[in-house]
Amino acid sequence: MKKTLLILMALVLSVGLVACGSDSSSSDGSVGEVTLYSPETPDMTRELAEAFEEATGGKVNVQYAGTNILVNQMIAEMDNPQGDLWYGGGGILPFESAIKHGFIESYTPESVKDWEVYENGIKVRHEDWNWVGLEVFVLGLIYNTDLVDEADLPETWDDLLDSKWEKELQIPNPAASGTATLLVLSQLMEKGEEEGWKYFEKLVQQTNAMPDSGGAPANAVASGEASIGVGFDFMAYQMKDRGESVDFHIPKNTPILVNPVSIVKDGPNPEGAKKFVDFMLSKEGQQIKADWFHIPMHPEVEGKSPLTLEGLKDNAMELDIDWVVENYDRVRNEWREKFQ
Repeated sequence: MKKTLLILMALVLSVGLVACGSDSSSSDGSVGEVTLYSPETPDMTRELAEAFEEATGGKVNVQYAGTNILVNQMIAEMDNPQGDLWYGGGGILPFESAIKHGFIESYTPESVKDWEVYENGIKVRHEDWNWVGLEVFVLGLIYNTDLVDEADLPETWDDLLDSKWEKELQIPNPAASGTATLLVLSQLMEKGEEEGWKYFEKLVQQTNAMPDSGGAPANAVASGEASIGVGFDFMAYQMKDRGESVDFHIPKNTPILVNPVSIVKDGPNPEGAKKFVDFMLSKEGQQIKADWFHIPMHPEVEGKSPLTLEGLKDNAMELDIDWVVENYDRVRNEWREKFQ
């Protein structure tokens, strides 16, 4: 059964998140070293890590790579896990798929223990607490405002096939990036697999590159290497805030969903990992995300993102989570066979 994953700004008013307790504020150095796997913005992730280190006296080893690369690494390490927690991956889909592999485990943060699986019809955590949502992501188009007139922007994902975008487009590589995997899965669900794969055969011909990193197309747009790149909202707004000639456009019927964190099963420092999760859900941790234009879930943290309820509700699509869990790995493998 399809379940709507639309995450709207009203969520922060209904979740009832409170600041985490004293566990993440101890300064006796007992936290030890925590290894964090993440595909998210390296500078933001490092800022989170440094704030956590200052608050707890612990140390954080951040390992950055594309979502699917990290997933493959965690699968390969299952007999001897090296990471303690995994943050981010283009939304909940890779986390839902990862559960069947068995390399993440349940943790119920005290600050959100009253969360239902769905809040106002929105999935904000896994049924058994194998992941917890930290922020809201919107998949869309990052464009160069010097190269693209706002009136010419694609209104739908199909509009990217227009000849005027030939070799003007970049998407991340779905074999490596969770951002692009989300695009592929959503379009296959929307169009059906036969028509969906035909769509991507055409879309690939429109690209001038498919880098492994989910954030690389945004950088290409900022430099003028591409006119349009597929990415998440915060990528564009971070660059725009730095003075880059970029902005964000939301096509009709696009994925809008939470981005989670999970504990790695049998990782070397499970208690340190739990403290880091608590910190990222705290007001301090959420404020860092908000300052990087991520849409926060803490009710006392005001986001810097310009996105609003009215701007999102008409563009969100429904995603069949059960279909994703069943087909996530197969779709990635089929992409490799077709396009690499």
